Amino acid sequence: MIRGIIETSFLDWDGKVVMVLYTPSCNFKCPFCHNWELLDDPEKYPEKTWDDIRAKLEEHSDFLDGVCITGGEPLLEPDIEEIMRNVKGMGKLVKLDTNGSFPEILSDLLEKKLIDYIAMDVKMPLDERYSDAAGLKIDIEKIKESIKIIRDSGVEHEFRTTVVPTIHTEKDILDIAKHLKDADKYVLQQFVPYHAWLESLRDVKPYDDQIILDMGQACSKIVKQVVVRGLK
Repeated sequence: MIRGIIETSFLDWDGKVVMVLYTPSCNFKCPFCHNWELLDDPEKYPEKTWDDIRAKLEEHSDFLDGVCITGGEPLLEPDIEEIMRNVKGMGKLVKLDTNGSFPEILSDLLEKKLIDYIAMDVKMPLDERYSDAAGLKIDIEKIKESIKIIRDSGVEHEFRTTVVPTIHTEKDILDIAKHLKDADKYVLQQFVPYHAWLESLRDVKPYDDQIILDMGQACSKIVKQVVVRGLK
């Protein structure tokens, strides 16, 4: 089920112009989530049928490279395979954003060659700290399995962490990087307090840009490609 569309985005897939499709369900409750209104009350947002999506893709077919499917957690949607097949059937690329909690579904979609790029959020180091950033108890073994599946898939990918003061320390970020040392790319995203799900986070000042850059520099000694996004 799709509840939101951005017809054209230059930001969601490096080097590509894509349409962004939003799914309304999530099994995490990350306190810094920006899409919480969609998750809290999806009925406020009209459901988009495949006919709606296809019409938009056809309208912009001359310059759209593909579609980014995000959420929420897209792998919760029972029709996610059908959506991907429909997009691929139009000759467009598919990028998946995921939290990594459904490795079996992820593996199946990869085997069916329905995903061209994967971005997986890694909230914290793969230990008891993970649940602090995810907002509830998480099965870490599933997260580890998804990371391995993605790294071994041969499909272009990135892992990414939104760096939130009061939640993440520099040590946390370095510990995450150690878990991702064989990844294609690790992305640090600057926290934007406006409209965070947890109201108290809306008053938290983000780390200075230089601190994020320093974290990225330290991670670059572990992961071969590190990117920092969202700086002023």
